[in-house]
Amino acid sequence: MTEHEHYEAVVVGAGPGGAAAAATLARYGIETLVLERGVEAGSKNVSGGIIYGEQSAPVTIDDLFPDFREEAVERPVTRYYLHNVAGDKVETMDLTDLHEHDTEWADAVLRRKMDSWLEDRVHEMARETGGGLLTGVHVNGLLRDGHGEIIGVTTDELEPLEADVIIAADGVNSELARDAGLMDWDDPEEWFQGVKAVVDLPPETVNDRFALEEDEGAAHLFSGDLFSDVRGGGFLYTNRDSLSVGTVFHLDSLVAEQAEPHELLDALLTHPLLAQWLDDDYHEREYAAKLVPDSKKVALRKPYAERLLLVGDAAGQMQAQGPIIKGMNHAVTAGALAAEAFAQAKGRNKPDQAGKLYAQKLREEGVMSKLRPRGYDLVRTLGERDDVTNVVDSVLSSRLGRLGIRALSGGLERLYGSPRLAAIVPDTRTPYVTLPTVIAEELGTHIAETNHVEPPSLEERIGELTYDTDVGNPHIVLRDDSYEASGAAVTACPVSAEDFGGGCYRDEFIRTNGEQEHVVSLDTQPCVECGTCAIVADTDWTHPRGGKGVAFEDG
Repeated sequence: MTEHEHYEAVVVGAGPGGAAAAATLARYGIETLVLERGVEAGSKNVSGGIIYGEQSAPVTIDDLFPDFREEAVERPVTRYYLHNVAGDKVETMDLTDLHEHDTEWADAVLRRKMDSWLEDRVHEMARETGGGLLTGVHVNGLLRDGHGEIIGVTTDELEPLEADVIIAADGVNSELARDAGLMDWDDPEEWFQGVKAVVDLPPETVNDRFALEEDEGAAHLFSGDLFSDVRGGGFLYTNRDSLSVGTVFHLDSLVAEQAEPHELLDALLTHPLLAQWLDDDYHEREYAAKLVPDSKKVALRKPYAERLLLVGDAAGQMQAQGPIIKGMNHAVTAGALAAEAFAQAKGRNKPDQAGKLYAQKLREEGVMSKLRPRGYDLVRTLGERDDVTNVVDSVLSSRLGRLGIRALSGGLERLYGSPRLAAIVPDTRTPYVTLPTVIAEELGTHIAETNHVEPPSLEERIGELTYDTDVGNPHIVLRDDSYEASGAAVTACPVSAEDFGGGCYRDEFIRTNGEQEHVVSLDTQPCVECGTCAIVADTDWTHPRGGKGVAFEDG
């Protein structure tokens, strides 16, 4: 007899990875409880975003939920472009062939709509096996027995729960992954930060401005000198009646350049190139941000510890290689494989072997070779050294390098469209800033349009978000308030900025015993829970209690 309520399986998180795990467990007749910390699935989730149905994937989300593409998505992405930018000069490449490589379908999504639709189906499926789905429950850690073995989970809202398997699909800020010692937040180099605005645009206007039919959609990516020297780029995806416009940057580069995320987003929104799609009636529906793991560096080859299995962002399973970004589809595959591994291990009367079998399935199905390509490891050893980067950038920017770019001209699009090359692109300023800038300077066309967009202020963006502030229970505690230890959060936090007093982090000078100190203060009320400060500042960071904090309407 167990001391606590017991389920065969507990799934933490009701995003695509958790939904896939729960649906697969239900198909095996396994009693499953799904716990979601948001007021509704998707209310805590943010994505660019495109979800892919890969031809090589053993499981896609429409395999598990046949009506998914008809009911839960925005538009199929049928065109894919990369814009190389240098000032007002732009050279555009059509990368639709790369986008369609190994692709059965690809759809733009908004997470609140998608995840809440999945929530309803998962709840019904789980109920049939004696479980269900509960929202507003924050799983805050792992339950261990007297020997230190993992036997379940603890929450802020419920008594501890025991389970034969725990599938953690609790996102990039996974508290379970950290509790198990599988993930840490020590190195900004291992993470990206994404910031996004959802922009209102009627369906007919979307179709007209992007030259689309009702069953078509477009993706546009941006790189070059638009974002100074910060390594990363911008994106624009067409939804049914809106646009998702945002930026994704390496977190260490944001910190090094002391760049402010909202200003980088504004640089994209106000560039002349976007005048053809945006106008002075510009209206933002929502501002959001999240961290993104760089799978090439952090995707776990052994994403398990005892009866805990990690899927999706919690296991670092986000593929950002070249101009193609894939995450949700890998979470779906991993969720299904984790559930299948447990069902098969249980059927062999060896449930403790589920984690090992799950990792084996990830390898055999080719998931790990996508997330951790061997070619990248070889290139990284030499290609990401500062001295090598400096030499390469000098050559590219020289007269000889520029002649080479002009000579390649039409061949550049083919090179950018190579799946093999996209998988091994080094994480340096060369592919993000130097090369696209030189391409635009040498081959680009001047943009004559005038962009009249006036983005909202950071204060207005924060004020439009929906919060249920957990008064008296801050989810972030600043351990060291010195500027040296935590000052990077002032600029890196997407709701903070220098000379802005309304965000989470602000710096100030105080006098103590006649000496002046540069310190940082924290206010968690406007927090969007991205986790940036957990990496760049000295904090104790957890998610807010269930249903508390920010609730995204689009995500």
